[in-house]
Amino acid sequence: MNRNQLILLLVALAVIGGAGLMLLNRHDESWSSAGSKLGQKLLPDFKVNDVADIHIKGESDLNLVKKDNKWRVAERNDYPANFSDISDLLIKMGDLKIAQDEPIGPSQLGRMQLAAPGSGVEAATLVEFKDAQGKVIQSLLLGKKHVRKSERASAMPYGGGDMPDGRYVMLKDNSQDLLTVSDPLNSLDPKPAAWLDKDFFKIEKLKTISFVSTNATNSWTLTRATESSPWVLLNLKAGEVLDSNKVSSLSSTLSYPSFVDVAANASPAQTGMDKPLLVNITTFDHFDYALKIGSKTPENNYNLQVSITGDFPANRVPEKNETADAAKKLDAVFQDNLKVSQDKVKHLQSFDNWTYLVSSWTIDPLIRDRSQLMVEKAPKEDTKGAAKAVKPMSDDKTDGDTPFPTPDSNTQ
Repeated sequence: MNRNQLILLLVALAVIGGAGLMLLNRHDESWSSAGSKLGQKLLPDFKVNDVADIHIKGESDLNLVKKDNKWRVAERNDYPANFSDISDLLIKMGDLKIAQDEPIGPSQLGRMQLAAPGSGVEAATLVEFKDAQGKVIQSLLLGKKHVRKSERASAMPYGGGDMPDGRYVMLKDNSQDLLTVSDPLNSLDPKPAAWLDKDFFKIEKLKTISFVSTNATNSWTLTRATESSPWVLLNLKAGEVLDSNKVSSLSSTLSYPSFVDVAANASPAQTGMDKPLLVNITTFDHFDYALKIGSKTPENNYNLQVSITGDFPANRVPEKNETADAAKKLDAVFQDNLKVSQDKVKHLQSFDNWTYLVSSWTIDPLIRDRSQLMVEKAPKEDTKGAAKAVKPMSDDKTDGDTPFPTPDSNTQ
């Protein structure tokens, strides 16, 4: 290697090293700040325990309100909100720190999606935290998300690679400072469905299922002797054969049901509850579930109401030849289990007050017509048509009415 080659090699190494250093520092430089607020809390003196109302205004309005010491979604007729989500949000907002601070002018607000709330695609999302008297404790405007550019985006097989790693925000009482926090704040969604407590009833140990259709001929009742026994259709008619494959999944259909949303307008005319389909379910542990199924929404969800009761025996049936000590212990266990069942039904009855939107894949198996539970009959063979197809040709005529040749005529 001569002197010129060595010099070129050193220059190349210097260039590569400098480029690597630039790439290493690029992300840190993206959070550089010309202001003096770097590292300070976004919402100083934010008192989590004083918050009793969270108002989020974006494309829609959302109000999360604490009533009777329980968080509720006002836009869903005060349905319980997810306490864990709200608690996590409040703790996060109290700890959130400023990662970047720079001045901003009125003409730049739209570009950062910080224009006045409700003013279109460039509008900010308003977030207000209020106390029990409705007084605003803290408020801020959420703008566009800060995106971290991926250096490997072009090498990824499906493209993309950019990830939101922060959010541009502005304190409502200070429209001159553009602040950036290192959290995209995805949870601050004004859609009510995102904040609902999705805990729901589940049905176990099914004993009977009855579908009551608006057309009586489509109604049916299935029952079984034990949890492991096959389903039996009551009042089986001549020619009907129950398809065990079609009903085998019914016991698990409502083991873990879920709902998509709670109906905001629960009027019978709107939800179809003026003429509902009915499904009644009893279980081996003495719970009764009455389901009312209304109309289907354009999103392919059914309106559903549920009423839950329990019919529990008050006393235990003694076993044969049991001793007094054994009876005392068994009675104590029975009463403990009875208390558990009574508490469970009380909790389940809290679902009675609302109309739910439930996906069709949960409901459809429960409202099949009676004929859809049966083994499909094989199509009958068209024997009449087959006979026509093999009908022998006339002995004395062809299709053209010409005499058919006889053996004698062929020998002449």
